[in-house]
Amino acid sequence: MDTSRTPPLHEGEERTLLAADGVTVSAVHRPGPAGGIAYVVGHGFSGSSRTSSVERVSDVLGEGAGVVALDFRGHGRSRGVSTLGDREVLDLDAAVRWARLLGYSQVATVGFSMGASVVIRHAALYRGVDAVVAVSGPARWFYRGTPTMRRLHYIIERPAGRLFARLAMGTRIDDRSWDPVPAEPRALAGDVAPTPLLIVHGDQDRFFPLEHAEQIAQAGGPTAELWVEPGFGHAEAAISDDLTRRIGAWVRGLLCAREK
Repeated sequence: MDTSRTPPLHEGEERTLLAADGVTVSAVHRPGPAGGIAYVVGHGFSGSSRTSSVERVSDVLGEGAGVVALDFRGHGRSRGVSTLGDREVLDLDAAVRWARLLGYSQVATVGFSMGASVVIRHAALYRGVDAVVAVSGPARWFYRGTPTMRRLHYIIERPAGRLFARLAMGTRIDDRSWDPVPAEPRALAGDVAPTPLLIVHGDQDRFFPLEHAEQIAQAGGPTAELWVEPGFGHAEAAISDDLTRRIGAWVRGLLCAREK
C-alpha cells in the first residue's frame, strides 16, 4: 500500500503497511502534535498493538506525542510468520517510514523483549530514527539460561509448540531455522551510534538476566545509556506508567535539546 497517498488518520485508526519483502503488517496511529515527536512501539513475542499492556504504553507515550504501534509479522492482524527478530526489522522500517510520511519531524523507536532486539538491529542496519529505547531485550540469540527461556524455546522449536502458539497465542512462527543467523543485538549495538540508545532492564526479569543489558550497553559505547530498574520484571507486561513516562521524558529531553 502506498502510504504517501493515504488521507490523515483518525485517532487509533488502523493502517496496513507493506514491508520491503512484501509482507503486510498492521499498525495503529494515535496522532500527536503536527511536526512533533512520534514513538514507534514494537511489542514482545506473542504480543500485538492491541494487547492491554501495549495500549497502556501507547496511551502514556502519547501524552503530547504521536504513537505508531505495529503488529510484527505473524502477530495480531499482520500477515506472514514470525522470524523472532530477524525480518521484523522490515516491519519496523515500514512503520518508521509511515511516521515520517505522517509529518513527524523526529521519530524514536521503543521496543520490548523481541521488539527490543528489533529496534537495535533496525537502527544499526537501516538508521532513519532519532532515538532508540530497548526494554528487556536479549543481547544474544539461543539463550536458555532461565526456565522461562527454556520453555519458550520448546514452543519455538517444536511442531507441537508452534501449534500451541498459533492456537493459544494467535502467534504464527516460521518453521524454518535462521539461514543465515542474523547478527545479534550485542554485535550491532555499537553501530546504532551516533543515534542515542537507552537500554532499560529490570532486576526481576525472568527471561533475560541483567548481563544481557550490560553487554548491550558496553557494546553500545558512549552514546548508550543503561537504566537498571529495581523490582521491574519483563517488558510491556510489567512496565509501570511511571517508568514509561520517564522513558518518554528521556526521549523528549534529548530531542528537544538537539533542536536548540
